[in-house]
Amino acid sequence: MTYMPSENRYDKMVYRRCGRSGVKLPAISLGLWHNFGHDTPHEVKRDICRTAFDHGITHFDLANNYGPPAGSAEYAFGAILAEDFRDHRDELIISSKAGYHMWPGPYGEWGSRKYLVASCDQSLKRMGLDYVDVFYSHRFDPETPLEETMGALDYIVRSGRALYAGISSYNTARTREAVAILNDLGTPCLIHQPSYNMLNRWVERDGLKDTLQELGIGSIAFTPLAQGMLTKKYLGGIPDGSRASQGKSLFPSMLTDQALGNIRKLNEIAESRGQTLAQMAIAWVLRDGGITTALIGASKASQVIDCAGAVENLDFTADELKAIDEYADEEQINLWAASSELDNGA
Repeated sequence: MTYMPSENRYDKMVYRRCGRSGVKLPAISLGLWHNFGHDTPHEVKRDICRTAFDHGITHFDLANNYGPPAGSAEYAFGAILAEDFRDHRDELIISSKAGYHMWPGPYGEWGSRKYLVASCDQSLKRMGLDYVDVFYSHRFDPETPLEETMGALDYIVRSGRALYAGISSYNTARTREAVAILNDLGTPCLIHQPSYNMLNRWVERDGLKDTLQELGIGSIAFTPLAQGMLTKKYLGGIPDGSRASQGKSLFPSMLTDQALGNIRKLNEIAESRGQTLAQMAIAWVLRDGGITTALIGASKASQVIDCAGAVENLDFTADELKAIDEYADEEQINLWAASSELDNGA
């Protein structure tokens, strides 16, 4: 059956300006990091993407290494584009990234011009696209001059492979350097993608949130649900097929008795607000306008619908924020800490 998107898809979603650019992003974006590889049936992936678009989620975020295996998420999304979104490309923001290992040898990861340009070309081929809207440096490379990495992003934009440039998991010091280089080249940085949630607040300690607002750069927080910890999924144990059961960025060792006790208290606060825990966690990330959009993942369409409902209540009282801070103890769950701390310029 031919897919016909909802006529009311833009009615409830909130759209926020991305820094000082002309781009507006939905408050909630969909990431295809997990559940879009060969381990997930194609019809499930189609249902997730269709549901997202029907709820006003226009931003789909990928990377060259998403799967498993690496590259398979982009192949799957390319098929969905052809099957369902062929006539809606200009309504979508599609992003991809490169920085992690993709192929053998010295040119298959990190931040060299050779790797980034080749990776972008491969991503476009996998998705069947002429261009992506945003192309990111997925992580800071301590051994490649930042001028080379940013120069590659500039070339990718100027050559028509991408409309905008972005960076991911760069700390404040390296962000300022990267932005200055891109500004000098005439290709401003549109957006930064850091990990951020109630249990992982490195962007606050590092000053990155304030830095991005100062520089007029948008932000997209990935893992706003702490890899699934900030949902009700694990309050009764570890379900079969969940991230924790598969070791997909969430390990059983992270689900300590103390962490689960705190999450139960956070769930009570969410219920008092008339929200699910996932909705409150997303709203918290978006609470003060310092983050442009929250990047969710989903294993089924119902999770997308739940997360999209977060935009119905993005406001918090001072008492609610104080109560959240009491139970939202930082956990050792930032798997990207090494990238943001590499050669921090201190």
